[in-house]
Amino acid sequence: MVTATEGFPRELLPEVWTARLAYFQSYTIAHPRLVEAKQKLMSAIQESNRNSLVMILGPTGVGKTTLRVKTEQILTEGALSELEADRARIPVVSVEAIAPEYGNFNWRDQFKRILLQMREPLVGYKCPPAGRRNEESEFYASLASKASAAAYRYAVEQALHHRQPFAVLIDEAQHMAKVTSGRRLLDQLDVIKSIANLTSTVHVLFGTYDLLAFHNLNGQLSRRSVDIHFRRYQAENEEDRKVFVNIVHSFAQRLPFAEPPDLAEDWEYLYERSIGCVGILKDWLVRALTQALKMGRTSLMRKDLEGHALSVSQCEKMLSEAVEGELRLQESEEGRSRLRTRLGLVDSDTGRDRVSGRKSLTRRGRARPGQRRPKRDGVGKPAVSYAGNL
Repeated sequence: MVTATEGFPRELLPEVWTARLAYFQSYTIAHPRLVEAKQKLMSAIQESNRNSLVMILGPTGVGKTTLRVKTEQILTEGALSELEADRARIPVVSVEAIAPEYGNFNWRDQFKRILLQMREPLVGYKCPPAGRRNEESEFYASLASKASAAAYRYAVEQALHHRQPFAVLIDEAQHMAKVTSGRRLLDQLDVIKSIANLTSTVHVLFGTYDLLAFHNLNGQLSRRSVDIHFRRYQAENEEDRKVFVNIVHSFAQRLPFAEPPDLAEDWEYLYERSIGCVGILKDWLVRALTQALKMGRTSLMRKDLEGHALSVSQCEKMLSEAVEGELRLQESEEGRSRLRTRLGLVDSDTGRDRVSGRKSLTRRGRARPGQRRPKRDGVGKPAVSYAGNL
């Protein structure tokens, strides 16, 4: 269920429209998909001794950025006593991966952004303590000019080691998969895993289904990583429909009007142009609300929504990407049977599971060359032709 709301605060009604808009923009709903993803993520971060990498995957506009911000708040609030005792420590590092202008993802720029986000003093002029090796002095001195990605990486590792954040959160992480060769995909993930291991800091990647390019690149990464699927609401599921309608109703109750509009009556249209993603719905309502408040309206009307809805072609594109990603993350019974066969849990000759005795799905449809598939032959019936009946 969606967390209950009391409605828009009446004391804000006399305020200027920008203040009322700001209230709605800052409002978030603790809906089931968000709560589920948050709980899984917090568990993964708390088990960081076993997990070095966490991937949050979902369609665009599902609410991944909201999840990241909420995670930052939880980690910060939970560490207040530790932060008070150790003023040098920071609870979390949160950055956004920037898409490269061309070519490969720019690690040098990413490392520099991490250092700046940690508010490291004199990022370009790091100096080692007195008495350290001369080569290390030269290493840090190189940061003062055009430092290499390796130089910035070492600085990031040292900063994470001393600052001891609970996690590094990287939004729009699918941009890291922008490389010119398939081999470099593994290199990209190896960089993150290596930093996570060296600094004992779990790294969380928030991204669209494009992040699946990193999925199961090798066994070691699979063992030390956790995938969390942040799914959209699907209209074919009755429970999802009920939750989505409740979300629409909750948003309507928080709209800055004396009498909230009954958006739940129009939930199908709202679902159609948001494809079941709460983030898309919220952004859409903010755009429509901005125009309504500017024009001095006393409620949000259908024409306000229509004027700021995503086009059908945009929704179809987003839906295609979402469905494809959902299918790639769905574990099939056939895949499980294939795994059991490779593990020796299914007899390769009979195709039967050695434990349950059932026929394995991986044997279906497979026959030796020239061997007919078993079927019942018709008796005393003329052959039927389907020619011309297409």
